[in-house]
Amino acid sequence: MADIDLKRPHDLGLKAARVAADKMAEDLGKKFGLSGGWTGNTHHFDRPGVTGSLHLTEKELHLTVKLGFLLKAMRGPLEAAIVRELDTLFERHAPKPARAPAKAAASPKTGSGGRKKGG
Repeated sequence: MADIDLKRPHDLGLKAARVAADKMAEDLGKKFGLSGGWTGNTHHFDRPGVTGSLHLTEKELHLTVKLGFLLKAMRGPLEAAIVRELDTLFERHAPKPARAPAKAAASPKTGSGGRKKGG
């Protein structure tokens, strides 16, 4: 079971998502001493006490990280750093939620009992 398990939608497409993932792997690799590489659309990474993978599809990324015993206490700061990287590189490319259609003109306000106020 992963200690960190994050899924994020994106609208980058696979090629651009991979470019962003490479940038993220580079940044986090420098910060935390991670190394790894791609197998298909999955980037596997590790260092003593950390193993994980980032799987990409056309519309989603899925990151899983398993922490060793000593690093479990650092889960919060590690996850926060990962989330910041994801937000920086992928959030601006997240699909926009569909906008709700405009509502019709509001009906007159009613008081208690459903009667019109002032009447």
